[in-house]
Amino acid sequence: MMKKIKEIIPGLVVSIGVGVLSIFIGQFVPKLGAATIAIFLGMIVGNLFLNQEIFQKGYKFSETDLLSYSIVLLGGTLSVSTLMELGIGGITFIVCQMTVTIVGALFIGKKLGFGENFRFMMASGNAVCGSSAIAATAPVIDADDKEKGIAITIVNVTGIFLMFLLPLIAKVLYSHETMQTSALIGGTLQSVGQVVASGAMVNESVKDLSTIFKIVRVILLVVVVLVFGHLKNKNNEEIIEEEAIDVKKGKVKIPWYVIGFFVTCALFSLGIISNDVSMLCKTISNKLEIFALAAIGLKVNVKDLIKQGKAVSLYGLFVGLLQIVSAVILIMIFL
Repeated sequence: MMKKIKEIIPGLVVSIGVGVLSIFIGQFVPKLGAATIAIFLGMIVGNLFLNQEIFQKGYKFSETDLLSYSIVLLGGTLSVSTLMELGIGGITFIVCQMTVTIVGALFIGKKLGFGENFRFMMASGNAVCGSSAIAATAPVIDADDKEKGIAITIVNVTGIFLMFLLPLIAKVLYSHETMQTSALIGGTLQSVGQVVASGAMVNESVKDLSTIFKIVRVILLVVVVLVFGHLKNKNNEEIIEEEAIDVKKGKVKIPWYVIGFFVTCALFSLGIISNDVSMLCKTISNKLEIFALAAIGLKVNVKDLIKQGKAVSLYGLFVGLLQIVSAVILIMIFL
């Protein structure tokens, strides 16, 4: 345990330092905001000075764990009525968007000549929750580590570009109207961190609602993994039965922060979390979020973005374009 803590500390300190500096700078440029500054400042610092291996585990902890705690605390600031804002239309939009992404990613990958395992991981990563979905899908379809690593890289690269692009598209199409902008960001972006970062570039309301859209997608991870297992092993009844048992046993499970989010949301809705405590939750959540976004920026390796192979880059590009177009069309239909 002490060894693990020592490995985390260097990157954690840098992430917090960049986050604190971003909060300070944000006071002078409030239109840009601390969250946006944290991402860009992290990218600059990470690529120019502090991209050594010693910092990477701390960056990883800050990006994942701090963001998870932030999301749990966010639940303590939202009531059930806020969650209900998604409505039937919002839920239907998410299901349709995920379906289009999965089918499209499988089709595009096949046309580009990629193997079945890689296509399944690209489909789950883009449709659900990036690296986490790929990690959950890989063992079910017997994918090797190399395929998993490439899929995680290209999905994250696609998400990074979309993270900056979607707020601009939402500005042109929706004038940053909260529901439609949140659906575009929360229904499209690959990772939870990218959703929070992109939503924060617009405003606080969009960040919160787009996170809710994203959480609904994450909840559906279990369904996606089980379906992919069936598609991969459709001629082997024993394997299919084993996958179903794994899901029932919780080996493929919803991330803990999603459960925590709904627990704190329920406590706030019931009045167990008072308004004063809710305000404190909001403050701490925002700070943790900025530290996590700084870590996301620090982890972006520009060299990795440049050196991706042509075919893999095209795969990410086409899937990203498909997600944007389908999201815009489905928002017109359902929202």
